[in-house]
Amino acid sequence: MVLRVIRRTGRIPFTAGLVAACLLCQVAGAEAKPKPTVAQTKARLAKLNDKADHVVEKYNQASEDYKQARKEYNGLNGRLKSQVERIEEMRSGLVSVAVSSYQSGDMTSWPSLMTQRDPESLLAGLASIDQMSAGRSRTIAQYENATRSLKGERDKAKVSYDKARRLLDDFRDQKKDVEKLVAEQERLLRRLNAYNAGNPNSSGIAYTGPASGNARKALQFAFAQVGKPYRYGGTGPGSWDCSGLTQASWRAAGVSLPRTTTQQYSWGASRRVSLNSVQPGDLLFSNGLGHVGMYAGDGKMVHAPRTGDVVKVVPLSSYPNLMGAVRP
Repeated sequence: MVLRVIRRTGRIPFTAGLVAACLLCQVAGAEAKPKPTVAQTKARLAKLNDKADHVVEKYNQASEDYKQARKEYNGLNGRLKSQVERIEEMRSGLVSVAVSSYQSGDMTSWPSLMTQRDPESLLAGLASIDQMSAGRSRTIAQYENATRSLKGERDKAKVSYDKARRLLDDFRDQKKDVEKLVAEQERLLRRLNAYNAGNPNSSGIAYTGPASGNARKALQFAFAQVGKPYRYGGTGPGSWDCSGLTQASWRAAGVSLPRTTTQQYSWGASRRVSLNSVQPGDLLFSNGLGHVGMYAGDGKMVHAPRTGDVVKVVPLSSYPNLMGAVRP
């Protein structure tokens, strides 16, 4: 009887303890996964966008390299095809001349020459044929040499073209992975009512800063885009990415910039200025060349920031990670 009591009293604390432990685990689990705040979500999105900026910049650069390589390859391939066709036409022309000369009984045709009794006339006719054949043969040989050289250039271009295509495919896959992560954060921002979809038809705001000349024209264009959404690869008119905006803005001022952030920075190798001496219209580049904006004057910058945001004017102090500036 005493043993039965001990067993029963032994089970009660164990069961109760097990239930209590489960309840504590559930409470601890609930406390370990609190709903993220707007600030936390935006911070997470900022980190993802920084990563995305670099991947997408590399993708855009790979895309531009691919387009250039394809253009060069197609151009050389077209020239090679025309060259080969030209050589075939020349060969056909040489045969046609020979046939026509034979049929017309011209002095330089073989039947006419063979009936010449005057040795000097015969020798002159043979020399004429030999000169004609030698001249055309030299021309054909020159074309064939040029064709071999062109084929070599085409084959090299094909290697570059194939390499650029592979790189583009690699970065396209990376870009898809990053976009999935950013899309997840966008959904969180939407649930928190913190997502700014922008207005593709926004007329922007007027530029009233100190810029003049071409810089003023570029900034007037950029300010007219304020409120339009950021989009990867956006080149207008309803959405922009960072380098697409700077390129279009300066195009409006008559200055041709390359497409990507990296290209724009390289293009401005001889036009770089200190961040301490920037002027309105100067291009401002972030560390790692993942982002570019434009100095508006009065300590402000206009740019297309990131996914979930719009073209806007911000204090320059809000972008402390700038690495350099270029004056177009």
